[in-house]
Amino acid sequence: MFLNLRLSAIAFTLSTVVVAVAHAAPVFYFGENQSAASTVSGAPTTARASFLSNLSGVSNQNFEGPDFIPGDLAPLPLTFTGSSGNILANLSGFGQIASNTAGGRFNTSSGGSQWWGPSGTFVIEFITEAVAAFGFYGTDIGDFDGQIQVTLRDTGNVSTSYTIANTVNGATSGALLFWGFIDSTKTYNRITFGNTAAGVDAFGFDDMVVGDIRQVVTPPSGVPEPGTLALVGLSLAGLAAATRRNARK
Repeated sequence: MFLNLRLSAIAFTLSTVVVAVAHAAPVFYFGENQSAASTVSGAPTTARASFLSNLSGVSNQNFEGPDFIPGDLAPLPLTFTGSSGNILANLSGFGQIASNTAGGRFNTSSGGSQWWGPSGTFVIEFITEAVAAFGFYGTDIGDFDGQIQVTLRDTGNVSTSYTIANTVNGATSGALLFWGFIDSTKTYNRITFGNTAAGVDAFGFDDMVVGDIRQVVTPPSGVPEPGTLALVGLSLAGLAAATRRNARK
């Protein structure tokens, strides 16, 4: 009886840990094509399709006219479609709207020509509603040492930073990636974008998509944060070890 009680307590603790960890991090979507040669193709399109399949009624911000013209500097107003009206946002920081293929950075929108070309850190703040999903195409990333750093600030004012694991010093020019996240339990009102090789590498961004919590298809499928799987694995290992110890008593 004592052994059964101990095992029940351990199992309860484990289930509590797994539930807490499973909801502690967003689900991520990532695809990279180092040989894209300034085309929208390969793994990034697959990752984006998977990301979009878990959202409903979202829109795409492609930085095309008439709201944007080449040379426009931040701050820029952004508008996305939400579940109950437009989600208004503000993009601030360093950069401008570009309309040419510059050093491997390029437009990713079908029939479009423009994209966001940051020259330093930039921030997107969501004004009318916090979001639970965000994704984008990134171009010419990592050919000169740099990786993208993304910091998400949730509505509880807790910030979490991620470094996107794009290839470093891979393609010489014109690489493409998609990165996105979906969080079915938490919303975010601010996203900051940095560069591990600021002033050395230059990135392009296009086709940004956001979704509010009601636009998320539950449960989202994708890749959980590695730390989630590791902690669950450790908990399972701990339960197995405790079972063996108690069985020997």
